[in-house]
Amino acid sequence: MTPDLVSIIVPVHNRPTILVEAVESALAQTYRPIEILIVDDGYTDETPDSANRLAVRHPELVRVLRRPNGGPGCARETGRLSARGEFLQYLDSDDLLRPEKLSLQVGALREQPDAEICYGMCVETLDDGSVIKTTLRPSSLPVKRMFPLFLAGRWWNTVVPLYRASLTDRVGAWSELRLEEDWEYDGRAAALDPLLAFVPHIVAEHRGHAGTRASRGASSDPARLEDQARAHVSLLESAQRGGVGVESPEMAQFSRELFLLSRQCGAAGLALRSRELFHAARRAATRVRSRALDFRLYRFLAGAVGWGLAGRLAMTLDALRPRPGGAA
Repeated sequence: MTPDLVSIIVPVHNRPTILVEAVESALAQTYRPIEILIVDDGYTDETPDSANRLAVRHPELVRVLRRPNGGPGCARETGRLSARGEFLQYLDSDDLLRPEKLSLQVGALREQPDAEICYGMCVETLDDGSVIKTTLRPSSLPVKRMFPLFLAGRWWNTVVPLYRASLTDRVGAWSELRLEEDWEYDGRAAALDPLLAFVPHIVAEHRGHAGTRASRGASSDPARLEDQARAHVSLLESAQRGGVGVESPEMAQFSRELFLLSRQCGAAGLALRSRELFHAARRAATRVRSRALDFRLYRFLAGAVGWGLAGRLAMTLDALRPRPGGAA
């Protein structure tokens, strides 16, 4: 580990143009020292040419790593293992850092030596740079701990936090999940109860664009549901290790989410995942809630017709149920 150095890890897959923009935002940082690790996650286009030109123009700052395609988590892990910095910054190739980001966040971590993650505000922008939202999620609010709020949703984008590398070593490897891998990773970080530092400034841009994103796709796709199921089970385990009780509103919400995902997995033919998520939903519920009628009826139905058919029936009934205001 090199003291003061910030390692900026940029996973990329088939994004030659916006990769350059992302790396230029890293090069424009007012903070030094930095290193930029571009991780080419199994290209099938001219992305390596863009990455190589950046490395040639900035040999003292930019390194290019290559690996077979494994998704964003695996690419970030490749970068993490090669990083030399005291601090780690993840920068997806379709996002941007504001010039003062690292100066502000390293400064905050220096002022609060017990803090292990620093975050700030983020804006969501379109391709032309116009702002959709001035702040994104509750990352515009100062919070000292990740749990229990983090269980209700990942309230920062990957580009927002700056981590101490010592914390990421304790968290361990990024998973091979291609969906919700970032939420699952930060759930394991939250279980370690790191102290957070906050800077009240816009530090990054999360860009909307017409290109491909791992988070896009049909909600009923079995591969996507498989990843969501694994991520959610891991999140529950992290929350329990982190001391989040079943009485908290966030855990109650997460229990409902697990129950819904159980039905969705059943409808998609993922019977084993459906059963696993159902039992996880009951573990996340209070004793009274876990014995409620809907849980008992669904367990009876799954025992009678199987988890797959039970899921399909439940999702069909959900679709037919009248919506508030009388809409079908």
